[in-house]
Amino acid sequence: MANTNMDAAAVAERILLASADALREAAETLPPHVASAAELVTAALSGGSKVLLCGNGGSAADAQHIAAELAGRLKRDRKGLPALALTVNASVLTALANDYGYDMVFARQVEAIGVAGDVLVAISTSGASPNIVNALKEAKSRDLVTIGLMGPGDAPMEEHCDVAIRAPGSDAQRIQEVHIAVGHAICEVAELNLFGE
Repeated sequence: MANTNMDAAAVAERILLASADALREAAETLPPHVASAAELVTAALSGGSKVLLCGNGGSAADAQHIAAELAGRLKRDRKGLPALALTVNASVLTALANDYGYDMVFARQVEAIGVAGDVLVAISTSGASPNIVNALKEAKSRDLVTIGLMGPGDAPMEEHCDVAIRAPGSDAQRIQEVHIAVGHAICEVAELNLFGE
């Protein structure tokens, strides 16, 4: 073991307190933005449209998690809602990366399956991932509604978002923890809007 003097419990406490601080700050600043995003998702789903989601790395996992909450259920049994993470089809991702470059792996899928009235939820802790920015540009060109989840810094993706949600946090882990809480809140509000208590 490299560090036998480390107090693992103290490190865990520091991490959990930092997470709680980021979530507390999010609870103080983000509810109007989260509500706006949930209303857009509700409107799309009630009108027969679908929700597409994308992200890289941990944000890809968040995209899949949020899609599962919509397609499955969050808090109550109800009909499935059309939601698809653009991160899950290895054959599509590798073909597009090979043929068009990784910067286009999500934009090309938006071009293929996105239609006016759909929602694209794009997730990037940096707010600067080229493939996320390109997906948002493609979505806007096709009249999709765009929601961006990003971190607190300058974010090139923000100008392409109908609703931009800037998660507070000092590092990627805290930002991701806020993103999944925001994703759950969007899903829960949409579920309540569509199906009641």
